[in-house]
Amino acid sequence: MHRFLLTPRWWGINVFVALGVPFCLFMGTWQLGRFEDRVDTHKEATSARPSDQAAAPLDSLLPVDKRTSGRLASVSGEYADQLLVPERRLDGKSGFYVLTLLRTDTGKAVPVVRGWLPGSADAGRAPAPPAGRVEVTGALQASENSTSKGVHSAGGLPAGQLGVIGAASLVNIVPYGLYDAWLTVQTPADGMTPVPAQAPVNTGLDLKAFQNLGYTGEWFVFAAFVVFMWFRLYRREVETLRDTEAGLLTETPETAETAEPTPAGAGSA
Repeated sequence: MHRFLLTPRWWGINVFVALGVPFCLFMGTWQLGRFEDRVDTHKEATSARPSDQAAAPLDSLLPVDKRTSGRLASVSGEYADQLLVPERRLDGKSGFYVLTLLRTDTGKAVPVVRGWLPGSADAGRAPAPPAGRVEVTGALQASENSTSKGVHSAGGLPAGQLGVIGAASLVNIVPYGLYDAWLTVQTPADGMTPVPAQAPVNTGLDLKAFQNLGYTGEWFVFAAFVVFMWFRLYRREVETLRDTEAGLLTETPETAETAEPTPAGAGSA
């Protein structure tokens, strides 16, 4: 009864199932791994840094990655140009960052967000940076880009204001080299509010993470559907053979496929 499994049609069906099920399981497992990776990076990025962790030299933490983002970095130099970063929200309120370029001993400068003030960006309210040589410690952050949350990427800002904190947006504003990172001081002076460090990009449980989880379910459903359809075809084939043996059908699907057509007019006198 099961010889039909060896027919060319069923060979094709069996090969499709034998390849399709493992492929679906592999893709589902891969998507699940992507989701678990995002969960792990989210935990790592949002985990509290040890309170007694000493600040490390800035150069030793570059380039900024998931491991070094948020780490305390120390660097010395002299403050130079000061800019305002408008339309930045903190604790549900709108305000602006006070950003000052710190020129280091290497000749390159690192942007330092010295604090946040509420209201519209106003250079008259921004405290002047300390004069002379200073030692700065702040949380290390990766450069922003036009897709970063909260940035002003539309342009058209007045002179002395900056929409995106990063070397790419500062290169045409200041005449010296820049680090591809920035610091946010956690203990600002002059009545400013500290700007908390942000988690690195692509480490949150965002829509992409749950898309990976959804794709995982879809691939496993596809695998189950392939097995279900194979079983349904198999059962229908067996039922057809049984009906044929019982005389309820005159031919099976296999005999129908291989039967030679009767010539026109055959059997007539």
